Amino acid sequence: MNILNVNGIDLAYDSFGNENDEAIILIAGLGTQMIRWTDPFCRLLAARGFRVIRFDNRDAGCSAHFDHYQALDFGALAAALMSGQRPDVPYTLDDMASDAIGLLDALSIDRAHFVGRSMGGMIAQLASSTYPERVRSLTSIMSSSGNPALPQTSPDVMATMTTPAPNPFEDEAGFLAHSLNFAKRIAGTGYPFDEDAYRALILEEVRRAYDPGSVGRQIAAIAVSGDRRPRLATIQAPALVIHGMDDPLFVPACGEDTASAIPGAELMLIDGVGHDLPSQLYGQVADGIERTARRKLPH
Repeated sequence: MNILNVNGIDLAYDSFGNENDEAIILIAGLGTQMIRWTDPFCRLLAARGFRVIRFDNRDAGCSAHFDHYQALDFGALAAALMSGQRPDVPYTLDDMASDAIGLLDALSIDRAHFVGRSMGGMIAQLASSTYPERVRSLTSIMSSSGNPALPQTSPDVMATMTTPAPNPFEDEAGFLAHSLNFAKRIAGTGYPFDEDAYRALILEEVRRAYDPGSVGRQIAAIAVSGDRRPRLATIQAPALVIHGMDDPLFVPACGEDTASAIPGAELMLIDGVGHDLPSQLYGQVADGIERTARRKLPH
């Protein structure tokens, strides 16, 4: 792992493959760390002739945290948004997209293929619309467009996601039970849930960094992002939208809406997949990323 100062904050990153190959930058989701892009997945992409870069978003993992901000009042945030006001939040998804571009700058990379999952998909979308000259292709996985008319996440999933977990340093068993319960709830039905692998991943994330307030700050960044469809319509890069048919967090309509908003985007819907990326799908997803990276748009 390496640390670079980007936009005045420290970002932690890893790199796989030949530094002279075209770069893929992998952007993690809400409250998760770069290690959710597992080593085997990164090596699989690198073996296809790419330099693969994964990094911890701001407020996650070993990157800079914003825990000097007060805990967010979700009621006040929702009320401000409902009344048409723009709440004051620690940072926005646009700031996070700027971090990804700044990381490329720090690594002297002119252009890269952007791949994001969930919130990371939103960040990749914004980077693609704001910095078209820096984005070779876009792959948005299990994400959404911000269209307010889309079906909302079911209340039980939201409740599980926003209920505070026990402190892992005081009640590791309780923390793991809480985390595994949520992971199983959003996983799909078509692939076995690898509880041992997930438990190991969660514990590794805790060892790298534990900041329970960061999820709320990132939720606030998503909330003020609003409807991204006007910006998606300006994306010029080849684009792929991957979505699981069993996703209860962002239902399949969210992926369909994202793909329809991006000119020329390909939509890949996968049966039996929820809001996760089972290892059995690494090859199929890597195929899609590579195909999109090699695709040339008609001029």
